Amino acid sequence: MATALLVMEERRRADVYPESVLNGLDDLVVWQGPALTREQLAARPGVLDEVEILFSGWGAPVLDAGLLSHAPRLRAVLVAAGSVRPLTTPEFWARGIPIVSAASANAIPVAEFTLAQVLLALKQFHRISREIKELGRYPGETSVAGAYGSRVGLLGLGAIGRLVAAHLRNFDLEVVASDPFAPADLGIALVPLAELFDTCEVVSLHAPLLPQTEGLVDGDLVARLRTGATLINTARGAVVDEPSVVEVLSRRPDLTAVLDVTWPEPPPPGSPLYGLPNVVLTPHLAGAMGAERARMGELVLDEARRLLAGEPLRHAVDPALASLRA
Repeated sequence: MATALLVMEERRRADVYPESVLNGLDDLVVWQGPALTREQLAARPGVLDEVEILFSGWGAPVLDAGLLSHAPRLRAVLVAAGSVRPLTTPEFWARGIPIVSAASANAIPVAEFTLAQVLLALKQFHRISREIKELGRYPGETSVAGAYGSRVGLLGLGAIGRLVAAHLRNFDLEVVASDPFAPADLGIALVPLAELFDTCEVVSLHAPLLPQTEGLVDGDLVARLRTGATLINTARGAVVDEPSVVEVLSRRPDLTAVLDVTWPEPPPPGSPLYGLPNVVLTPHLAGAMGAERARMGELVLDEARRLLAGEPLRHAVDPALASLRA
């Protein structure tokens, strides 16, 4: 049996690695010691000396030269969380150690949340409900795009964007996307970014935060949205240039912005986002919450079984694509 260690933040550990997952891992590995946080690991790095498989999740340690020098037998890192970009380093990739990400498991609740918000947006749910409160009565004439033939745009076709597109195919909608890195064989029409904002009733952001995407969605783009359109962001807050977008939302009460992420996060006290009636703020509700987090642990358990059976890993991160992941 392989020697293993679990290192991640304590507050979400039981959700990500529930008893059922730990029992499955107990049948596969010998634990080098009790689960640690990355701070505890930093205080006693020698615990890695015999470790062959490092399990982790949120709060994973950075896999730098210092850590790797204490882990000569390390043969795999299995991360029950999304992006591995913040914890991987050139020294790690040079070792040729496979690293598994549970991004595809975390994509499921994000895509479900997005689908719900898209369908609500096409019915103008948020706009009409706030108008009723403001007026103290039902509005006289209610105009909505509806979920028949309307155009929905996705900015980014990574794991989450593709899953959202798959969900939307179950409805009578036209789905288009903008993503310079997307392959042409996904069956989704690719359009320029400006066209995405010009023509869609709903635009949903799924782009990773990279130097070229920081502040990509600015006021000029949002101002192009059609009357009554909705912007949804479940990606990264910094993909949106908040000051310029806030200015547009302030003068376009017909628009709605559903922001599950912001930058900074949470918005600081006094942020105009708190007071704008056409902004819906949620604190990362789209991502895996509570029992949903067990999906990521179950994915890691399945990958551990494959690794130890000598079978190909299904969720290993391609080093060539790692820098393009959120």
